[in-house]
Order: sequence, then C-alpha cells, then structure tokens
Amino acid sequence: MDLTLLKQHSACAWEIPAQGKMRVPAMIYASRELVRAMDHKVYEQAVNVAMLPGIVGASYVMPDAHWGYGFPIGGVAAFDADAGGVVSAGGVGFDVSCGVRCLHTGLRREHIMAVQRELAEALFEHIPAGVGSTGAIRLNSVQMDAMLSGGAKWAVERGWGSSADLERVEEHGQMLHAKPKYVSEQAKKRQREEMGTLGSGNHYLEVQEVTAVFDDTIASAYGLHQGDIVLMIHCGSRGLGHQIGTEFLRKMVEAAPGYGIILPDRELACAPIRSDLGQEYLGAMRAAINCALANRQILTQLVRDVFAKLLPSAQLPVLYDVSHNTCKLETYKVDGQLRELYVHRKGATRAWGPGHPGLPQALRASGQPVLIGGSMGTGSYVLAGTTASESLAFSSACHGAGRAMSRHQALKTWNGRTVVDELAQRGILIRSPSMRGVAEEAPDAYKDVNAVVDAADVAGLARKVARLEPLVCIKG
Repeated sequence: MDLTLLKQHSACAWEIPAQGKMRVPAMIYASRELVRAMDHKVYEQAVNVAMLPGIVGASYVMPDAHWGYGFPIGGVAAFDADAGGVVSAGGVGFDVSCGVRCLHTGLRREHIMAVQRELAEALFEHIPAGVGSTGAIRLNSVQMDAMLSGGAKWAVERGWGSSADLERVEEHGQMLHAKPKYVSEQAKKRQREEMGTLGSGNHYLEVQEVTAVFDDTIASAYGLHQGDIVLMIHCGSRGLGHQIGTEFLRKMVEAAPGYGIILPDRELACAPIRSDLGQEYLGAMRAAINCALANRQILTQLVRDVFAKLLPSAQLPVLYDVSHNTCKLETYKVDGQLRELYVHRKGATRAWGPGHPGLPQALRASGQPVLIGGSMGTGSYVLAGTTASESLAFSSACHGAGRAMSRHQALKTWNGRTVVDELAQRGILIRSPSMRGVAEEAPDAYKDVNAVVDAADVAGLARKVARLEPLVCIKG
C-alpha cells in the first residue's frame, strides 16, 4: 500500500481521509511494515465500505487485513438503522461465525509428549476434517431448526458438554432472534451431515503449550500459566453459512437499485437494516451463528472423549469462545450519545474491555479474551480486550495472522508432505486428510502473527497476554 495516501496518527494508526463519495474516513491499525505490505485492494475496499449508507465513525482495518470479498478480511464497520444503515452479507463473509474456542487441559508439556503421536492419531481419527467431511450426527428437519435456534445451548441439552461451558461462550452459546425459516433448504441440506466436523481451509484443532506470559495478572485471571497445555478449535458454520452468504449476496445485488443504493462494488451488496430483505438476512445469519456455536460445542465434547481415553487426568473447561465473522447489534457512545449499531466484523474479533456487563463475572475485571490463531505450525496468542478499543474500532481486534499470499501461490511454492516433515522435525505433528490443503496453509503463506499481535497491542485494540506454541495440529 502506498503510504503517501495515508495520514499517520501514531505508530500503528493511519487514516484515509474522507474524500469523494466517502461518508466517513477509513482507519488502518497496523505498523508501517504491515501497512506497506498490504495489497492496494485493501485500500480500495476500505474506501468503498466508507461509502455505504448509514456507516458510523469510520471504515476500520485491522493489522492482519488482506483483500477479501467486498469488505477486506480484517474489516470492521458499524451502521445505524435509524440513519438508513445497511447490513451486508459481504461484510460478514461466507463462513458465518467462524471463530476460535480455547480449552484448558490442566496438563503440562511432559504429559503430551509422552503420548504425542497417539494423541495426534486419536484426534485425527475422532474429529472429521477436510473438504466435505461428515460426522456421525444426522439431523432431520425438526432437529435442524432446533439447532439453528438453540446453538451451543441446544448441543449441551443433548449431551455435548455441560451448562458450565455456556458461561464462557459469546451470547452464552445462543444467538437470539435467529430465524431458521429464512435459511434455505439447500443450506440446511448442506449442513445435515456436517455437525461436529472441522471442515477445510484454515480450520484446525491444535494442542498448544503456553510458552510466554506478557501480563501475569490477566493471564492468571484467565487461568493461564507458562508451561500449561491448552487446546484451540478454529471452525465455523461450514456449508450452511457459505450457502447463506452466497444466496443473500445475490439477492442483495438484485435488490440494491430498488432501495436506491448505488454500490461502489457489487461485492458490497447490502440491504437497509429496516427492509424485509435486511431482516431476513439477519435472521438467517443469526441462525448460522448458532450453527457455528453448536458445531464448536460438539467438537469440544469429541475432544474430551479422546482425552478421557489417553489422558484421563485432563480437565477441559472452556476458557472462551468468540467468533470473527458476524454482524451484531451493540451499543456504543458516539459523539457523546449512546447508539445501537449493527457492527460488522469480517475477519475481526470482538474485544470488549474490562467491566463490560456482557462478560462472565470471572473475566469481567480483566476484559474479554481475544483468541488469535496463528498460521499452521506457528504460535497463537491470547489477548485481552481494552476499554480504548471501544472508541478505536467499536471493540474490535485482529483475528489471526492474515494471508500474505493466495492459496494458488502457496500451492506453487510448497509441497504439503515437505511442510509436514519439516514441522515434525520441529516437534510439531500435523495430521490432515489433504496434503494440498497443508500446502495452501503453509506457515509462510501468512503474515508474521507476532507482528500482527504487536500492532494490535501498540494500537490499543487489545492487550497481549500469552503466546501459545503448537505441539499437535489436526488440519482440515
């Protein structure tokens, strides 16, 4: 990206001043090096988002941002329904409610290394992963609608986990006001056999060691200590969410002229929040959020089943579960007044600060855990939301490392088997049904997660708490 197009406010804050048809400026939170490395399409997309009706504050770009569909991945934008604000399927993304769940284990490195290979094989055998992967769960029409309404709460009621898990899941495991009737039969068909599966792409399950603690107080409140073993699950709403995104993007493109909306890019297809189409999308999208929450809940229980056999002393309570592809109605102070806003986060994680009433009591004083997955074979992070983030970007932070090259480029650069062997030499066991998928997700196909996290910390979006290094990775 050309830095001369930007106005620098601080080491990790850059403004694209409002110009032309932009209704608000765009703000990029990243270091000079990260901004310079961003594709110019990120600039173009941030500018285009700033042109949408009813946008409030600014069009925000997180430090892991890269080019996406309509919105940049790592993009945040909030809209006011009272000001003609819109909801955009492209501003949520195709993998609705893709997110990360982190579990404690109560174990240490020596426990894992004693059974590392057996654990990798057992998790790979027990957790369905890969393109088109299916699980043992089959949902009929009634069960499907119940799952889409109930989310993780529905899963717990059917024996996948406990009610204690729900206290550490956003929305307490159930997104209210979901409308399964607006989810097409095709979307439901795609999901009928996919519950309890990881899927493909950058989805994974990792057993990780806490190798560094940067804030002892917050880490202790989160139950994290150097040498602890945790587990991260990264997945979303699978085929159902993708189908919802595909269908509503088409509907929004066709309907936009009738709403008087002139799209700077047809990929930014949207509808007024107060329109029938906008409400239908919100109802379907919330159902997809519940699908993702239920999916991660089922996977949690499958993981517990594996550990119960191999490492029976393990305890696997949930540290936290948070999504990074959503649109949610949240309240923020804007120009001194509280306003209800529809906050789109695409490849961006909600990051509530200390004292937020939506947080579990045990976490409220420290702020929300922000779970940052690294690229395969590299470190991940736990951050904490900050009070400053509310005014910086509607309580949002980065979600991962962010791609540095396309999957096509990665395939031309790396061989999957070679990647697996090289990581094994470093003590990291990878199991995947697809060597092609491994090549696409090679560690160097992504940005340096350390630089991304440092930028988020310096910008004030979230506070760095702990670094996690992988020991076992089940890759979709």
